[in-house]
Parts: sequence; structure tokens; C-alpha cells
Amino acid sequence: MSLGDERETSGGYGGTGQTRTRLPESSGDVYGGARRGGRSSSRSLVTVVGVVVLLIAAIAFANRGGDDSASPNGDENQPNSSTTAASGTRPVDGKSAGIPGGFAHDEQGAQSAAANYAVTLVSADILQPTRRAEIVKQVFVADKQDELTEKFDKAYSKEFLSSIGLDENGNATAGSTYVSRTVPVGTKVTNNSASAATVEVWCTGVFGMAGESSTNPAGSDWFTMTLQLRWANSDWKVASFSQKDGPTPVPGDSRASSADEMAKAVEEYGGFTYAR
Repeated sequence: MSLGDERETSGGYGGTGQTRTRLPESSGDVYGGARRGGRSSSRSLVTVVGVVVLLIAAIAFANRGGDDSASPNGDENQPNSSTTAASGTRPVDGKSAGIPGGFAHDEQGAQSAAANYAVTLVSADILQPTRRAEIVKQVFVADKQDELTEKFDKAYSKEFLSSIGLDENGNATAGSTYVSRTVPVGTKVTNNSASAATVEVWCTGVFGMAGESSTNPAGSDWFTMTLQLRWANSDWKVASFSQKDGPTPVPGDSRASSADEMAKAVEEYGGFTYAR
């Protein structure tokens, strides 16, 4: 499957607000508008809903009657605790070109690899030509690297970068900071064998331009990346990937930070190596 297959959203790469993995197909606004919080008019409704949820939970607990036996219909459709619980196992011991590598040759290793690769593929680094070449070499299987290099270079053209406020080297203008920070929320394996795995990574993140003069301020987004992985050269590598919107929770009422606060956060807070 080539880059961009099975897409369900449209937009540009690199955290441009709607999606960050599809090649841009138009010169329109790739941000799609920032998703902002801070709707004070909804605070009272949120409070009421929260109280109702707590009451329902209390009633359900009281009516449980201490019977912890399995339900008559069985629990075969319920996830096991191991499905969503963190394993606590360290994913890798080292990095190459700043990207984690050397993942275990098992299902857990595939999930850890997918989570870390999702962060890399939706980072601000992918917009910088020199850094992008390192990412392609480290993340993708060898037989896909030339094809993807050509597609990435075409996608991240000088015109595209200019449209999101970056120069031809993927750098923001003085006084601005481009933000593209992704956080995996969870992973799920949908197909697995000794030589290949398909892993879905549910993500959230912060994307946009932090700067006083920015017309596209940094906003948050929720999306799911699907990565087709192959076991190659003693590690999991990406053969192809796609992305779709959501699942997306109801926005909260947190106050939106200033451009200066966002820029400082990007500079001062580092990232993580993610494990299953």
C-alpha cells in the first residue's frame, strides 16, 4: 500500500490541524481552524453532568450487592486487563538519529515501535529536509525509502512550507515557533505474525504556529494512525501508514494559553520513549 492509502481525512502533513500524514492536494488552509477550549458558558452544564455521572456510579455500586461472579452471558466480549494496561517493560535501550530502535520481536515490541514511529512521523522534524532524510532511513523498510523520500520531498515543497509559515528548511520565522507534538494514548494490534504486524495508535497532540502574529495558533487534535510494520534487519520498520480522525472526547473548559506560553512549553519540555 502506498503512502496516503485508506485515508479518511484531508489536509497536510506535519500537524497542520486536520491531519498530518496525507500529501497536500490543494493550496487552501491546511489548518482547518484551531480547536479551542475556554467556553465558560458551558461550565455549569459540565458541573451538572459530572454530578449526575457520580450519582449513577454510586447507585450502580450500591446495587452490585457484593456479587462479583461472572454474568450469565459471559465476559467473552469484555477486554482483558492486559489489553489496555501498560506492560511496564522497557521498550528499547538506545536510539539512532534520535529515534528509538531495536524493538523486541514480538507483539509488544511491534506496539512500542508503532507508538514511537507515530510520534516521529507527526513531528516538526519531518518538515526539515535534512532531518527528514534521517527519519526515512531509520523508520521505513529499505525498499520503500526511495519512493517515500520522493513523495515527502514533493509534499513538503517550498510553497507548502511557506503556506504554514516556514522557510524552505522547515524553520519558523523569528518570533514564532512551529508546534507539532504528538502523544500516543494507546495501541492496538489488528494483525500479527513473525514477519509483519498491523498496529493502530490512538493519538492526541498540539499542532500549529505559536507566535503573536500567527493566524493559525496552536490547537489540539485527536486521530488514529494505522502502521503496517515489517520485521527487517532485526527491528520493526514501517512499510506504510494511514490516518483517520478520532476518537475525540468532548472538549474541556481549560483556558487557552498565550503564544509565548506555548513556545516556551515546546522548548522546555522534552519528549518520551513510548512502551506498550
